Amino acid sequence: MFSSISSTPAKQSVGDTISVLSGRLGSATLLEDRRAAVLGLRSFAKDYPATVASGALRGLIGSLSKDAEDVDTIKIVLETLLMLFNPNQESPEASDEIALWLADEFTQRQENITLVLDFLDAPDFYSRLYSLQLLSSILTARTQRTEECVLSAPLGISRLVAALDDQREAIRNEGVNLLILLTSSSLEIQKLVAFQNAFEKLFDIIAADGSLSEGGRTVEDCLILLANLLRGNLANQSLFRESGCIGKLTEMLKGLLEAQKQEDNLAKWAQIQHNRNIYAFLSIIRLFLSPGSAETHMNQATFWRHGLSYLVLQLAFDHDVQFQIKAEALLACGDLIRNNMLVQEAFASLMVPPPLESAAEMPSAANGQAKIYIIDGLLDLTLNVHDLSAFDLRYAACQCLKAYFSNHAEVKSHFLGRAIEGYQSGRDESANILSVLLRLPGDVFLSDPYRVWFAAVIAFHLLHDNPAAKAVAKGLTEGDASKGEEVVTSIQTITAHLLMRIRRDDDTRILVAYLMLLLGWLFEDLDAVNDFLSEGSNVQGLIQVISQPVRVAGELVQGLCAMLLGVVYEFSTKDSPIPRATLHSILESRLDRDGYVDRLTKLRNHPLLREFEVTPQKLMSTPEGEEVNVFFDDVFVDFFKDNFSRAIRALDKAPDIEVSVITNGTEQGISRQLVDSLRQQIEEKDRAIEEANSANRSLEGVIKEVQEAHRRAKEDAEATGARLTAEMRKLQSEQAATVSGLEQRIAQMQQQLNAKDQHLQTQLAAKDQYLQTQLSSKDQALKAQLTQAQKAHEVEAERARQRAEAEIADLRATVSRLEVDVMKANKSKASELQALRKEHADAVAERDSQLKKANEKAEEREKQLTALKEELREEEEESRTEAEKRQKDVEKLQAEADKLRQEAAKVRNKSNLLAKHDVADARPQSKQALADAEKAKDSVQSELDDLLMVFGDLEEKLSKYKARLRGLGQDVSDGEDDDGDDGSDEEEESEDEEKEKAVD
Repeated sequence: MFSSISSTPAKQSVGDTISVLSGRLGSATLLEDRRAAVLGLRSFAKDYPATVASGALRGLIGSLSKDAEDVDTIKIVLETLLMLFNPNQESPEASDEIALWLADEFTQRQENITLVLDFLDAPDFYSRLYSLQLLSSILTARTQRTEECVLSAPLGISRLVAALDDQREAIRNEGVNLLILLTSSSLEIQKLVAFQNAFEKLFDIIAADGSLSEGGRTVEDCLILLANLLRGNLANQSLFRESGCIGKLTEMLKGLLEAQKQEDNLAKWAQIQHNRNIYAFLSIIRLFLSPGSAETHMNQATFWRHGLSYLVLQLAFDHDVQFQIKAEALLACGDLIRNNMLVQEAFASLMVPPPLESAAEMPSAANGQAKIYIIDGLLDLTLNVHDLSAFDLRYAACQCLKAYFSNHAEVKSHFLGRAIEGYQSGRDESANILSVLLRLPGDVFLSDPYRVWFAAVIAFHLLHDNPAAKAVAKGLTEGDASKGEEVVTSIQTITAHLLMRIRRDDDTRILVAYLMLLLGWLFEDLDAVNDFLSEGSNVQGLIQVISQPVRVAGELVQGLCAMLLGVVYEFSTKDSPIPRATLHSILESRLDRDGYVDRLTKLRNHPLLREFEVTPQKLMSTPEGEEVNVFFDDVFVDFFKDNFSRAIRALDKAPDIEVSVITNGTEQGISRQLVDSLRQQIEEKDRAIEEANSANRSLEGVIKEVQEAHRRAKEDAEATGARLTAEMRKLQSEQAATVSGLEQRIAQMQQQLNAKDQHLQTQLAAKDQYLQTQLSSKDQALKAQLTQAQKAHEVEAERARQRAEAEIADLRATVSRLEVDVMKANKSKASELQALRKEHADAVAERDSQLKKANEKAEEREKQLTALKEELREEEEESRTEAEKRQKDVEKLQAEADKLRQEAAKVRNKSNLLAKHDVADARPQSKQALADAEKAKDSVQSELDDLLMVFGDLEEKLSKYKARLRGLGQDVSDGEDDDGDDGSDEEEESEDEEKEKAVD
């Protein structure tokens, strides 16, 4: 019985336990129960991330929302989520896909990211710290979607930037790391962060952490964040510049240089972090100096004005700074002056400590430490430092020199002139590029192949695309002809050194350096090519190099030699020391085309050329103990790739086709075949000109005959013209007399027409005035009659009302008297009294009925009067409208009269024109004009008759209104009737008179 009780319960599996805890987390109503469930899940999160995430992830996210007010619960929930993102690597469930799954759960719903961001507003340390770490994990897994969610969240960017103001370093540093991840690629986020005053906050953190001199990893992170905000973002760069942050960079570097003088030896780990901070600082400066950017020149000027360029240069020549930092500082100096003429010219005047002497060995000058000019210091670093570990520093110094004279012809000429002057003076100048290239090195320099390489690269940049510099360098010679010595040019000397070093199998870098220089010098320079061909062994030596068996490093040398031969042939001429045809035959016989093309193709496909852009040109990328894998210059690589196809086709051109080259505005080189063709064309043109001259002479004789015939025809025409002129004058005089008569006739007709027009207008005005007067008088008479009728109606209504009131008063008095009598009589008379009362009531009702009928009749009369007034008003309006219409008709008649005048004027003008040809044609025109005038007069008379008929209709309507007034009981005086009749008689008499006048 007790055995079952004492037995051990079945052991629960991990999966079951996690399922139970997950269920409890989702269903528990008490905060303590949910917190206990989360604690249990946290214990499994590191070792069983997949199981915990699949069962409890949504419950954990829900707890962030439900239990947001409980700091302890939120802390363990965030810790559990962070463990899921970073499980034990030894766990069987550990996988990168878990992080993606977790990040998807957060980013696919905007409210989840917003929920995490809300904890940044909490003052609790762990809530802020863990929420920042959780956002970093989500961002690392799903970068793009997390950026979109943060941008969409209310005040998302502002909350993240606000973490930089937290005085607790852990939160502040975590905020910096999150912003680094968030600003790595999104320009929009970079702008939003920058405009939250992020620059000022970051500089404050850097200053608080010790700046460049004493700062740790936090300073590096802040500089990296600054770089993210500035990289490729012109808006942020402008904000940085306008906010005065360039001055803060200057102060940081100035503080670093001052601290360098006082610092003792640092620990190795501290020195590494120190160097990383300086490297990040210099990277920020170089972000403002991107090639091709529209604001690069302005940024260079700003840096120079704040003195930052000088401080970077002092850092590069500081003896206590490591080589890698010096190299990066020199690269930054090159970017600060490249392609900016004003800065380049000012740069040359700067002074630096001698780079080849240590601080203890340098002699003290009168005013302090000894210094040299920057150009001399850069040449010393480039040519006289032989330590392999300093290669990056030498390479950076060379890049700075190239930046110093890039796109500045005057600086190039000055630099080359100083080099030639130093070489010709005979002084032992180890830092002179011409001395390195034209004189064989001593034993101390034999182990340094890059000395020649750097000198050749600098010379290549001085001569490339610079015909003036090429001419000056070509004039540099050795030997005095007056003393019987052989004169050797600089091109011949460099070529001799090249062939000699090839035979000695010197370092490939030296051979490549000489070949790069010769290719850049001879390209498109006919004089330099002729100088090269003046020594016949040069071509033979190059052909021999190409014909030898190929070695691994020899592919570079053979390919460059083949290209050099192609350039020499391309720009050779018939007048070259080795004529173009002869050179072509030598190349075809000693070097077949297939071999030539094969050498160039192998060179083009060589990894050092093909992969040049992606191959680091640094010592740090080279295994320890090996030479640096640097063979070519970047400008030469571009030059080679641009002209590769031209070099391939060089030998395919016939010897008689020369290349035309324009140097200093003068065209050099011409095709001989083209010259012969042009001469033949000139001879053909001369023959054509002679034939044209012969034809011209024959045409001149024909022209003279034609001119003589023209002269005779002209004389006959002049005589005929004089005769016709006399006849014309006679006709004109006759025509003038005829026209004068016609004008008089037309003037008379015009006067008659004007008189009739004036008479007609007078009659129309009088008639219009008479009609207006009649209408006004009749309107007043009607109004008076209406007023009189209204007054009579009112009087009659008042009389009827008074009569009814009197009768009612009498009846009331009778009733009172009878009532008194009844009261005095016996009560037996009550029935009689009742009958009398009834009779009295009937009488009163009858009188009331009569009074009501009288009032209704009065109202009906009033309505009739109102209707009559409205009808009279409408008739008056119609009369006025008709009168206006007639007025318009009168105006129309006047317009027609004006038109008749214009017709008459046209007739007169037309008669003048016709008079020049036929005077008799004017009479029918005048008759027609008179007929038109008569017709217009008849039309006016017809219009007047219509107007009289309208007024007759108005008189008839007036008579009807009077009859209706009489029918309504209104009085109409006979005088008004007679006036109307008199008016009609007068109108009839007036009409008869007008008709008689019209007939006359």
